[in-house]
Amino acid sequence: MDTPIPDKIMERLRRQGRGKVFTPKDFLDLGSREAVDQALSRLARGDSIQRLGRGLYCYPQINKRLGIAVPPDVDEIADALARQTGSRIAPSGAMAANRLGLSTQVPAKPVYLTDGRSRNVRVGNFVIVVKHVPPKELPVGSRTSATVLQALRHLGKDAIDATVIRRIRAALTAKHRSRLLQDARYTTDWIADAVRRIVGQEAEAISHG
Repeated sequence: MDTPIPDKIMERLRRQGRGKVFTPKDFLDLGSREAVDQALSRLARGDSIQRLGRGLYCYPQINKRLGIAVPPDVDEIADALARQTGSRIAPSGAMAANRLGLSTQVPAKPVYLTDGRSRNVRVGNFVIVVKHVPPKELPVGSRTSATVLQALRHLGKDAIDATVIRRIRAALTAKHRSRLLQDARYTTDWIADAVRRIVGQEAEAISHG
């Protein structure tokens, strides 16, 4: 007897761990869109998962002391929106700079840049702004690399001093610094120079093909 789709979905979510945000498209390998939609609705009604908005769900973290669901990370939501539309997405420069401790200005709304369509997505009590930009304005690479590259671009060449370099370096693990070095190969020269200073590598470590 085949395992019901709701059970298959929960098995996958348990393997991935709590805090993940997903859309029906993430489970279309398990059944038709109609069957997946019905399964997710059933799981949401039973409080196994949480419905965040239209076509957007979460397997929430639980605050053990209070016994309530913890709101998902906004990046998780953004990544799910990107998968939903088959587009790329990255935090805006202002968001990236704030996260890295390079700016005290907190954006009123989380803003993400995408090569997909612009839209505002309401999730609970807040709105995520997704803004279309030309693909060339989106950094390549990992989420962490994209955050660093966006922050550098937002600050501008003249603002990249020793303090900025030191703060970014301190925010990254050795693995993230190594990946950043690779991802910076395809960015502009002055950003690549800043990355070399962050990572502590010589100029020839980044090759512009």
